[in-house]
Amino acid sequence: MFSLAFGIGTQNRKQEWLEVYYPEPLINPSDSLLAIISSLTAYQGGNQAMPLDPSTIRSLAEAINIDSQKQILEQFQDASSPLVLTVLEHDSSLTSTPEAYLKLHLLSHRLVRPNQINLEGIFPLLPNVAWTNLGAIDLGEVEQARISARVSGNLLTVSSVDKFPILTNYFIPKGVRIADSARVRLGAYLGEGTTVMHEGFANFNAGCEGPNMIEGRISQGVMVGCGSDLGGSASTAGTLSGGGNTVISIGEDCLISANAGTGISLGDRCTIEAGLYITPGTQVEVLDESLQQVMLAKARELSGQDDMLFIRHSRSGAVQCRTNRQAIQLNSTLHTHN
Repeated sequence: MFSLAFGIGTQNRKQEWLEVYYPEPLINPSDSLLAIISSLTAYQGGNQAMPLDPSTIRSLAEAINIDSQKQILEQFQDASSPLVLTVLEHDSSLTSTPEAYLKLHLLSHRLVRPNQINLEGIFPLLPNVAWTNLGAIDLGEVEQARISARVSGNLLTVSSVDKFPILTNYFIPKGVRIADSARVRLGAYLGEGTTVMHEGFANFNAGCEGPNMIEGRISQGVMVGCGSDLGGSASTAGTLSGGGNTVISIGEDCLISANAGTGISLGDRCTIEAGLYITPGTQVEVLDESLQQVMLAKARELSGQDDMLFIRHSRSGAVQCRTNRQAIQLNSTLHTHN
């Protein structure tokens, strides 16, 4: 068994799922828990998202002996919102919105790492909804909700129209600091000790090991190693929007300086100077320790190597790669978020 979780969510008037919140998803649940679920629900195997009624919720709360799960079910008993049990026997392609939300939760709860689970089919299963102060609302129902809010003396505030919600509206990872929560999506993996500053961004199925200073963009599919720093407006090429299928990773103790970026993977202790974007096809002069050119290479040939310092020659403008023998040391005080 891969994963299961009890969730509470939002549906539109057609009873189509808009989103699901799972307070405590489980990875590799026990056979005994699965046996209880199978005996009290319609679950007979495979990947399923099953609606739960109050009677079934009560029976599950009485039978399950995992304190955290029992507490969730007890709280769910008086819920007016739709409840769901999602069971993933296999880590296979997604088939429903509750399944998609469960996998996003697994990532943000640090139960799985980016690129370790199958997210095939996720985009059609995540409806584009209005995220408001009253929750998720179907786009076709926003105007009626706005009128209803006004009539009752309230205001409807729409913070975004998107497929992905804000991470912190569902879960706050332990030991992180996020200056602008709107810039971190559910499905982002943030390791303990991470700081995401106001201009930092972390997409779903992407993240960092922690501790890290993130003032730039972690694109979908990118994982950043511990101790690395993405400077202001720095960028990493993801696997969406023209990024191709190549998965980019950043090693430990790296610095991608302000307004710089990379379309190749970096090993440990690498630096890219401010304003320099390294694409796979960038022509690079590779220099030895005596600053003598030893080869002329495409940047993709250097992908994943350690101790690289990428700079531009001040006169010729040529992109050079030199050995970087000094690892970037982050200020440990900035990354203690108890």
